[in-house]
Amino acid sequence: MFENKYLILTAQIISMVFSPFNMPVLAVVLLLMFSYLSYTPWAYKLIVLTMVYVFTILLPRLSIFAYRKLNGWSRHHLGKRANRYVPYILSITSYACLLYLMHSANMPRFTLGLIAGALVIQVVCAMLNNWIKVSTHAAAAGGVVGALTAFSLIFRFNPTSWLCLSVLLCGAVCTSRLILRQHRLPDVGIGVLVGIICGFCCIYYI
Repeated sequence: MFENKYLILTAQIISMVFSPFNMPVLAVVLLLMFSYLSYTPWAYKLIVLTMVYVFTILLPRLSIFAYRKLNGWSRHHLGKRANRYVPYILSITSYACLLYLMHSANMPRFTLGLIAGALVIQVVCAMLNNWIKVSTHAAAAGGVVGALTAFSLIFRFNPTSWLCLSVLLCGAVCTSRLILRQHRLPDVGIGVLVGIICGFCCIYYI
């Protein structure tokens, strides 16, 4: 019994830390640390991070929370496939606004690619929601794998270590969703595939 509680707690922490909302912020932080953007002023970095935080975490969470309260729903209600459409629309709208603002501010194309990738993943998952409850956690984690692969081709570096870490992270996220019984194996499998394809294409071709 103790082991089961520990396992569930670990799965809950992984799901919370590596939420789809958190992934764009994490990706931008890594870019600001390890790309040429590391040489930009701290004020610039703070503005970029604030923009990404507001439009990918704060606004989507607040709007979804307000929607849930208006309907008198608990978090479990949003776990049903039929109830996921409005939250998808709210998140997609917020991400689209961020992409427009970043494009207007002439941000580097690979930062635009990151947000575009997150946006496209949300759109594809929303479309697939008609048939299957795709795991957005798995899609976001798969997006990291795809984006990292694309970055390695653009900047010509050996991604082996980072790729192993991102694949391990992706597996941990998918496993946590299965342990918590939020998704079935096809849900996370399709989510990872969507994430890898969208993450790679949006970074490499934008």
